[in-house]
Amino acid sequence: MSYPILAGKTGIVFGVANRRSIAWGIAQAWAEAGAKLIFNYQGERIKDNVEELAATFGPDTMLHPCDVSSDAEIDSFFDFVQSKTSTVDLLLHSVAFAPKEALEGRFIDTSREAFRMAHDISAYSLVGVTRKAVPLMPHGGSIVTMSYYGAEKVVPHYNVMGVAKAALEASVRYLAADLGRQKIRVNAISAGPVNTLAARGISGFTKMLNHYEKNSPTGRNVTLAELGAAGVFLASDAAASITGQTLYVDGGYSIMGMNHPE
Repeated sequence: MSYPILAGKTGIVFGVANRRSIAWGIAQAWAEAGAKLIFNYQGERIKDNVEELAATFGPDTMLHPCDVSSDAEIDSFFDFVQSKTSTVDLLLHSVAFAPKEALEGRFIDTSREAFRMAHDISAYSLVGVTRKAVPLMPHGGSIVTMSYYGAEKVVPHYNVMGVAKAALEASVRYLAADLGRQKIRVNAISAGPVNTLAARGISGFTKMLNHYEKNSPTGRNVTLAELGAAGVFLASDAAASITGQTLYVDGGYSIMGMNHPE
């Protein structure tokens, strides 16, 4: 049994959709490390999924609706949180979206609305939920968001999502600078590709998985358990001096300048 390094801490988890979600992998790791969790769900369509998963941590695990593109729903969600706890220690932001047609073809063909939507949901939402969480972190805290290598380099068909993830990573740095003196740390995990429901919306995603497996130094793709372990590290006091950073958890793929020789 692992040491409960997050015992006594309360965490908010944004972004669980099903058991394949990266958010679910990190939530499981946080719970196993001792944290008490509060979940959001976006819309009645996925409520049952989130409710069923959250119940595995006990019948009293809390969840509340929140569409992060709505300031009113963010306000309502944090009113709910504040009615249940006076303090929050951890926040996971694992939320991203772009219209399917924007993840096909060429980036130059991205519509204004797709660009706005991708940045609103995938990047600005981190700012919105962080602003509401800060008053509940009087003793400090750890905020973790999820990024991808497409923020740094061009990945076929990732398109506007790569641009939105670049904005997300810049937001991490600016938030970290704003909040560091309040002992609130803000970091991103840049995960290798994981076969999530959202990822399957990217054209050619299976090819991407195979490419990472062939060309990463580890010769395989990252697992949810490994992402969960990284999430626990960033949430814990072991990472007390780490903020504003993007931590690559991708089997080393991002260090490679060329493919491995055969």
